[in-house]
Amino acid sequence: MNLDRYTSVFFIGIGGIGMAALVEYFLAQKKQIGGYDLTPSDLTKSFEERGAQVFYREDLEGLQSNFKDPDQCLVVYTPAVPVSNAWMQFYEKAGFSLNKRSQVLGMITENTKCFAVAGTHGKTTTSSMLAHIISESDLRFTAFLGGISNHFKSNYFSNGFENSVVEADEYDRSFLRLHPDIACITSTDADHLDIYGTATDLQKSFLDFASLLPSKDQLVVCNQVEFPFGRTYGEGDADFEILNLRFEELHCYFDLKVEGQHYKNILLPMPGRHNVYNAVAAFAMAYLGGLEPDQIIRSLAGFKGVARRFSIECKQPDFVFIDDYAHHPTAIKAIYEAVNDAFPALEKTLVFQPHLFSRTRDFMEEFAASISLFDSVVLLPIYPARELPLEGVNSEVLLEKISATDKVLLKKEQLVEHLKKCPLKVLVTLGAGDIGLEVEPIKKALC
Repeated sequence: MNLDRYTSVFFIGIGGIGMAALVEYFLAQKKQIGGYDLTPSDLTKSFEERGAQVFYREDLEGLQSNFKDPDQCLVVYTPAVPVSNAWMQFYEKAGFSLNKRSQVLGMITENTKCFAVAGTHGKTTTSSMLAHIISESDLRFTAFLGGISNHFKSNYFSNGFENSVVEADEYDRSFLRLHPDIACITSTDADHLDIYGTATDLQKSFLDFASLLPSKDQLVVCNQVEFPFGRTYGEGDADFEILNLRFEELHCYFDLKVEGQHYKNILLPMPGRHNVYNAVAAFAMAYLGGLEPDQIIRSLAGFKGVARRFSIECKQPDFVFIDDYAHHPTAIKAIYEAVNDAFPALEKTLVFQPHLFSRTRDFMEEFAASISLFDSVVLLPIYPARELPLEGVNSEVLLEKISATDKVLLKKEQLVEHLKKCPLKVLVTLGAGDIGLEVEPIKKALC
């Protein structure tokens, strides 16, 4: 498909963070932008301010003519929007070709040298680290990220199209639409079982993704993942071996052994063993892409992080507030360990908003175990996203399974007043729903 022939692009699900990077790309291409989403957001408002026509209801009245012509308008949708949606129905019945976000991303990056970051955890941080590293090199590239990079102030960056950095999303098998040249796999933990059915089928999809590479040597895989090929990274036996890992509050230092070379005292200006692993995955991909190790190490030391990825929202002598996107039991455990490494002596309070009824059902026991690591727990109702409720799956059931003695279930509107009454030392808010909207009210009340 020749994308150049289209003068306009309509996005069904325009407010999603992954879609937003494509919107930025087409805005830069001077295309007219339209879209639908369920609710307004800072992203959609930004697009409207730059001329996009955005709808928040399943009502097509007022749709501009250029978005009604199949010869002029490219339609991009996210699988999170149901096929029964009025916008999906309109474009399908009008004979438009409906393209998944992953299809369009594959078309854009097909003729680039594509650095693709896959894994059920760590994609956004790793790809943002890699994009930051490459931005300080001579390589020209375009990045499509799944979160707002604090370095770029966006989830999109471009200074050329010879190379690309993309998140290879396993949801709906989207990453099989890409054309990777260098790739990593950070983890293959079970997730999206509403799509895959079994963990085995999910893991097979990662093998299918890796098989898209032109060479098996251009894949790097965390050594905690069982995989039949690829170079490995991690602590212990690995091609990119992490040594002497140590934590100094909100920083990490480590050594790295690569092909007989030993690089010492590498600084990562953020806490957490999981972030060191992400950094080494980014190092390995940049290294395979031809960048010099010393330059990569210097760039890592200047990494500014990603919005809602272990974001230090407030740090006072007697109080720390951290926000993160974590929404899977393994990720929650990793965040706890990072917080505990940074502040081992302080009590830790978790506010968690579960994401999806199906995920909560599939990992109920695992969620309870990881949440119970915290000293105090505030649980919010499940954020449904694209799903309808499931009988017997709710936050009340999850709360019962949590072993922490100090635990409570609250509505979101009760949260700030509750926290104001708590003797907080370290507060952590986690979730992939709309809990991020509570960060500013919490900061205003507590910081």
